[in-house]
Amino acid sequence: MKYGLLRDLPSWLATLLLCFGLVACGREGLRPLQGINRSLLQSASSRRQPALGKRWLATLANQQGKERIELIDLRNRRPVLLPGLNRPDAQPISVSVSANGKRLALVRQRDDQTELLLYHRSMGTVHRLELSAKGIPRHVILDGEGRLLAVQVSRDGRWDVDLIRLPS
Repeated sequence: MKYGLLRDLPSWLATLLLCFGLVACGREGLRPLQGINRSLLQSASSRRQPALGKRWLATLANQQGKERIELIDLRNRRPVLLPGLNRPDAQPISVSVSANGKRLALVRQRDDQTELLLYHRSMGTVHRLELSAKGIPRHVILDGEGRLLAVQVSRDGRWDVDLIRLPS
């Protein structure tokens, strides 16, 4: 008879009470990270396409009307140098970062072509990745280990998702 009260309530009311209970319990854990958010606001006029690694935040940052890929070390709240990645003749479209921050996958527009690329931060090298079937890449997501890449691709007016296993 201990649960008799809940059984006697209409199901919609029991569901409502459960939802309120879950919301009330979860509020304490949701807090904006004011310090890093303030730093992000001050370092670029706008940001989009955020991607998180364990201690890394990759975004497309706009400064003085030009977008570039920026990698932030969340521990010290500072941008990390990405030599050879941001080009003045390229427009980044999408970026993703591995959990350890060693690899970034990106899509960018350059010379009327859309490129799918993999950047190795430790070496400062950019490698072009080819799709198995011709298409235009749009959005990338790199898994935590940096070994599997999901790419949204447009082919003949239809959106597909390709998975690409990357070499170690």
